[in-house]
Amino acid sequence: MTSFKHPDFTAPAFASSPDARFAPAPADGVLPDGFFSTTNLPTYVRVNGSWHMPREPRMDSALVLDADNVLWVREGRRLKKGDRVAVGMAEDGREGIYVDVAGFLGEKEDGEFKFMASEVSREKPIDYALMARILIDERDRGGYPVWVTGPALVHSRARNDFVWFIQNGFVGALLAGNAVAVHDIEASIFGTTLGMTGEGESMQGGHGLHMRAINKVRQAGSIKAAVDDGTITSGIMHACVTKNIPFVLTGSIRDDGPLPDVITDALESQDAMRVHAIKATMAILIATALHAIATGNMLPAFVTEPDGSLRELSTICVDSLEFVVSKLKDRGTHQAFGVVTNAQDFMHILRLYVERELDQRRAAESAAASTASVAR
Repeated sequence: MTSFKHPDFTAPAFASSPDARFAPAPADGVLPDGFFSTTNLPTYVRVNGSWHMPREPRMDSALVLDADNVLWVREGRRLKKGDRVAVGMAEDGREGIYVDVAGFLGEKEDGEFKFMASEVSREKPIDYALMARILIDERDRGGYPVWVTGPALVHSRARNDFVWFIQNGFVGALLAGNAVAVHDIEASIFGTTLGMTGEGESMQGGHGLHMRAINKVRQAGSIKAAVDDGTITSGIMHACVTKNIPFVLTGSIRDDGPLPDVITDALESQDAMRVHAIKATMAILIATALHAIATGNMLPAFVTEPDGSLRELSTICVDSLEFVVSKLKDRGTHQAFGVVTNAQDFMHILRLYVERELDQRRAAESAAASTASVAR
């Protein structure tokens, strides 16, 4: 996990920087001409002679200075007429705004020809041991890992592994679409997903089972109510409810039902996902191009530690196609690490490595305790 230092703002390069300029929003939801468009990288704004980082950073938004002179990153649609919005195009400090590109992206290319130089490839090795250590460290430090999943995770029989991660404290929040919950609930009630059995065979009349699952939840009133009354007895949504893990289910134009918990308004969905993106200290994006890129757009590339230091926000993107991971990175989620494999293999292997790492840590703690006991 990479840590980063704040720039030295006493350096001569910043000595002549002016305060950032702010202009009023001309109308609700309208940005002033020349507004500064944010990135997901560490950004510093000079206000009253001092450099400050805005709160709740993300890309594709605006810098807003509130009545208490506190800086926020806000989506344009949230602005009210008269809000003070930072203006300027430069990111090098000469207009009072500095984006620390070098600290996070750096210059890695030396011009030399190399094989296997692409960042995303199904032929590259996957360091599951490192991912397991990062995930355990996030849990143990009280972090907030956000998992973003597509329905392939359920269909591929990685469902039980994800339940294990939820039950063992490795999931801070789940962001998904209607289909993930529908097929998970269908598996709980009927033992199928889209009418397919655990052996991968289609059942007679199975095409309607997901609709029957939706109907049972709608009869109950909500997913939680269906868990409480015993309609849903296992699976991802059952684990989220029983372990009190928040979830956001967002709708699409092709949804069946949808389930009563699904947010069908796109802007309300974005707001609900953003609540968890703001708190995220790690992100695991599995088998969902749309939700992965949407979440990536809401995430900063970094986490601010309690002591004010910065570290990279570990972001793992898993898909069977290089295209999805490359598109996520091309949309600005620079920190994403690509794993090109299917959801089932990823979840099975990651769980294996997490369990192995936990066993090793317990053994080390036991040995240390025994040594300390002998020493006494």
